Amino acid sequence: MKYKITLKGRTYEVEVEHGEAMLVDEYDAIAPAPAAAPAAAPVAAASAPAAAPAAVAGTPVTAPLPGNVLEVKVKPGENVKSGQLLVLIEAMKMENEVFAPADGVVKQILAQKGAMVATGDTLLVI
Repeated sequence: MKYKITLKGRTYEVEVEHGEAMLVDEYDAIAPAPAAAPAAAPVAAASAPAAAPAAVAGTPVTAPLPGNVLEVKVKPGENVKSGQLLVLIEAMKMENEVFAPADGVVKQILAQKGAMVATGDTLLVI
């Protein structure tokens, strides 16, 4: 059986017989010619993407791990104390609690119940 293998821009033609490999030929790989671009079809006007919420100055509270937001325990304008439970996130069938890093007032909530969040996503701003 013969095989062509390309590694780091070099193509090797290898022949395998009875479990032993033998190099038959070696040459520089040639990139395939780019395919002709199909004629552009008229595109329907797409709706504009929703604008992201404006950034609010304050202390961001971020997701410590990826997961699903089960519950947001606070509301905008609410006073919070350091260590107060703010958000519950489910990850790997476990509930993970996110606490306030400092005293303050909830200025903005970015995460909603049912939303998927990634590590480092801002959940709310104090």
